[in-house]
Amino acid sequence: MAQYVKGFIPYALAAFLVSIVGGVSSVLGTAFVQDLGLAYVNTTWTSLAQAMSTAACAPILGKLTDVFGRKRTLSLGIGIFLLGNVLSALAGSLMFMLFARFTVGIGMAAIAPAVLAYIVTQFPQDKVAKGFSAYMLLSSAAVIFGPTLGSFLIGAAGWRAAVWVCVLFSGLVLLASLLFREKNTTPGAVADFDIPGAALVVVFFSLALCVPSFGQNFGWHSPAFLGVLAAAAGSLLALLWAERRAKNPILPGSFIFRKTFLFSILALFLTQGLLQASMTNTVIFLKYTQPGNTLLSGYALSVMYLGMSLGAIFIGPLADRFQPKAVLVGSFALTALGCAAGLLYSENTSAVLLMSGLGILGFGLGGNATIFMKIVLAGLSPTQAGSGTGTYGLFRDLAAPFGVAVYVPLFTNRISADIAAGVRESAAAVEAASFLSVIEILCVAAGIGVVLALPKLPKR
Repeated sequence: MAQYVKGFIPYALAAFLVSIVGGVSSVLGTAFVQDLGLAYVNTTWTSLAQAMSTAACAPILGKLTDVFGRKRTLSLGIGIFLLGNVLSALAGSLMFMLFARFTVGIGMAAIAPAVLAYIVTQFPQDKVAKGFSAYMLLSSAAVIFGPTLGSFLIGAAGWRAAVWVCVLFSGLVLLASLLFREKNTTPGAVADFDIPGAALVVVFFSLALCVPSFGQNFGWHSPAFLGVLAAAAGSLLALLWAERRAKNPILPGSFIFRKTFLFSILALFLTQGLLQASMTNTVIFLKYTQPGNTLLSGYALSVMYLGMSLGAIFIGPLADRFQPKAVLVGSFALTALGCAAGLLYSENTSAVLLMSGLGILGFGLGGNATIFMKIVLAGLSPTQAGSGTGTYGLFRDLAAPFGVAVYVPLFTNRISADIAAGVRESAAAVEAASFLSVIEILCVAAGIGVVLALPKLPKR
């Protein structure tokens, strides 16, 4: 076994951990709010709390990867991830659960840049693409079993039991990481670390993610929405000012202000946010239409992640053989086809239709994510690997909460409005699914337009 493969073992285990725990936790939000007697719209806040910290903390912890070393940052991230899951298992109120999921997100924000930085710096240049495909496979393959396992545990012993299983997984991987020794990880210097920029990155991007959710849930003219919008605008101005003055900014402009980066992120925003949103909306849809079928959502989400794994394996590497833009258009078309399945949903949607639609959606999303990773991250220097992967992780991971903040409230609020108008609950869920499918297809079409506007890209 090659040395770089052996060294990748603790990083692979960490990626697998985040994957399988994410799968188990995918059915946590709805079970938690149902247990506390809260409205399903509160699943937006539980998902958003984790997504906020995952995205906003990624560039900061990516920078710390360059400072303290990959291995230390990886172990720290797994430890925080473990703590967040312990707190989640103990949560007895919505606010406590939001804090717990925010903590989980911080751990994830430390793990991902460390894993990607290892691939960028330690894999041979002619193997980096395969390394990204392996990461995508690990990040999605374990989730195939996660939703089913989570649904089974929740049905058999309750949602807290499902979270304690996540705690057990986290503890085992942390132990393995601490026991595994790594060479050639040289910490950098702490001098000129951009502390004001780090704080403002967390503040601005957290507030920015709240803007669409506050608008849809409290009203676009409400004091809550206007207050968050004003705070986000003010923190953005402060962040721009701080980053211009910083000697070593958290968000490196030389990396961000490239056409390949900006256009890739825009395309990801339009499409990759469908992943988390589809997970949440599928669970909610089945709660309204087939409330007695507690396992179908777990099976359906598992098929979606199976599709993602297959997309990473079969579509992603095609970008090494053919023009990446052409491959992306094909994977985007598959994503649109998966979204279109929602137009066929009924009050008794079959498992075959549900799984087929989500499987095709996942297949397209898996290919998209892998190719964009290759486009944006190829060629990073060892001294900027953590910073670059963390910055990319920030904007990539913003796509997930963007989907939660936009698509989930669109779905749940449409259901609530129809029910208030006298429509039967199951019929309201079907109508909302059709409405959302149209919105999603339009977003994917816009994403294809962005891909076509990318400069011609080399195959390798």
